[in-house]
Amino acid sequence: MSDVSVLAATTRTEFGKGAARRTRRDGNVPAVLYGHGEAPKHLALNAQAFAAILREHGTNAVVDLEIDGKKQLAMAKSVVVHPIRRYIEHADLLIVKRGEKVVVDVPVTLTGDAGPGTLVTQEANSLSVEADALKLPEAVEVSVEGLEAGTQITAGQITLPAGTTLAGDEEQLIVNIIVAPSAADTEAEIEGEEGESAE
Repeated sequence: MSDVSVLAATTRTEFGKGAARRTRRDGNVPAVLYGHGEAPKHLALNAQAFAAILREHGTNAVVDLEIDGKKQLAMAKSVVVHPIRRYIEHADLLIVKRGEKVVVDVPVTLTGDAGPGTLVTQEANSLSVEADALKLPEAVEVSVEGLEAGTQITAGQITLPAGTTLAGDEEQLIVNIIVAPSAADTEAEIEGEEGESAE
């Protein structure tokens, strides 16, 4: 991701739950900007514009904030979404500099079909990586095409995009391919569970 979206932000002078509710009622997201030893700044971001950036660039989106006429690069560090109504309740933004490397979690997506008679289990949905803040991968793809039962893929075996390095444990299990259970196995398992619940 090399293009950076510009996002207008205004400084918040009111704090607390009531103030946050008023900010959201006005169509904005309450946010805090921090990092690089600077005092935290309390901001209001346009909710629609911010949500659109996250949809396009993922949860690790880097934005060029325009705060009171000044620009500041920042990365979405934490985004809290309402569990039912799905609007953004709050965001934490981290100050970043051009050329700076950051550690983030990126989603792992599986592609392809494993060999016949197998079941693919994804043991981890994300991978911790380090990369330039302006060149963060939005996701890491792992191909399971034609792989046989008994195959395991660890974090250290995954090919990462150029300029991206693994920040987590190389031995972390990401994908496990096992023999697919037969219909008889599944029925026996269900019957066993029903017997246990009856007891």
